[in-house]
Amino acid sequence: MRGSATEKLSVTKGRDGFGLMSSSTVVIANMIGTGVFTSLGFQLLDIQSGFVILMLWAVGGVVALCGALSYAELGAALPRSGGEFNFLSRIYHPGAGFVSGWVSSTIGFAAPTALVALTSGAYLSAALPFLPDAASKWVAAALVTGLAAVHSTHRNNSARVQNSFTVVKIVLIILFCAAGVFLSTAPNDIHFLPVSGDGGLLVSSAFAVSLIYVNYAYTGWNAVTYISGEVNNPQRTIPVALVLGTSVVALLYVALNFTFLHSAPISAMQGEIEIAYVSALHIFGAGGAVVIGVSLSILLISTVSSMTLAGPRVLQMIGEDFAIFRVLAKTNVHGVPATAIWVQAGISLVFIFTNSFESILVLAGFTLGLNTLFTVLGVFILRWREPDLERPYRISLFPLPPLIYLVITAWTLGFILLERPSEGLAGLGIVAAGTTFYLLSSAGRKRTE
Repeated sequence: MRGSATEKLSVTKGRDGFGLMSSSTVVIANMIGTGVFTSLGFQLLDIQSGFVILMLWAVGGVVALCGALSYAELGAALPRSGGEFNFLSRIYHPGAGFVSGWVSSTIGFAAPTALVALTSGAYLSAALPFLPDAASKWVAAALVTGLAAVHSTHRNNSARVQNSFTVVKIVLIILFCAAGVFLSTAPNDIHFLPVSGDGGLLVSSAFAVSLIYVNYAYTGWNAVTYISGEVNNPQRTIPVALVLGTSVVALLYVALNFTFLHSAPISAMQGEIEIAYVSALHIFGAGGAVVIGVSLSILLISTVSSMTLAGPRVLQMIGEDFAIFRVLAKTNVHGVPATAIWVQAGISLVFIFTNSFESILVLAGFTLGLNTLFTVLGVFILRWREPDLERPYRISLFPLPPLIYLVITAWTLGFILLERPSEGLAGLGIVAAGTTFYLLSSAGRKRTE
């Protein structure tokens, strides 16, 4: 394992490593994806208060920032690619890292990649009514396949595609929010200042379950830690990229949800997936909404791209550390894990053609919450067990940020098990399956030795 870490870190000294801009855009693009453009419709089924909805997204931003600060310390101290696979292997046990990698490769990246690609296809289909109902899945499949082809070539190609589409994404969101504020008036059924009953909503089960959707929308704030070994000067770049990317996204999320609520009535958005398209209809009318729908479809390309870039590095690290998966560690002549990229793309295609949207969303949110919960807890364990470990970055206001993250995340996970037990138990089943697979592979390796 140490040898692999040394090899990966050597990449960051060359000209082909990812710099601060590319690292930050990986974070931003990973975060701004399916969740913020789809989850409001589900939240409005139980919460009809603009104030509480905006508080929901603000709390989610604080939680994500607390998580990002925690990962910044871990990423600077343990700068190897793989994200939670690297952290949990080092802090707890290789088995914990394997299970985390199992979760990341199946639910952490492949499932969200499928969700974002499906959303991109859904927006395009909604904007272009001449497309058949099944077109969204084929658009999603083409998007996943095309980006896998780009990212399996060279890091320079990855950086150009990632940076370009992320800049376009940010500009489109800012323009959309400005149009929503200046070209529409708030519907009569929404209020943005607290009224009687809002206090109870803030501590209700509806708020906790809705926070799972929000936390899922913020998923991706840890994305740059998956490519740590390929980042230039990771000890300095990773903390800045994590905090900068997460802060930018939190501001954009609150602005987007204000725009959605300000432009369309609650009744038009409840239970709907294409929230931004519904909002655009009320801002621009049918003609303008077509342009916005196509724009939103294009906007989501950067998210699929960033997940296709970051996720396969987990599979690559699994291949380096476990002989049975050695094929996943193979790289092309430019050091890019092309095999792992195509494997993740294949898993995403399975999700695209076999699963429903909301089930994937809740299942992914719960399982990823478990993954990050134990990683952030690892900050305390690593400080206690290895107090002399070099930490180029230390969490500001420690221990407050990781404690906030742990308490709120544990609270929401508990409510998911109570309110959505099928998805929660399915998530635990995925963890159990990963544990079983690790034990079997370890037993087989011992017999071989």
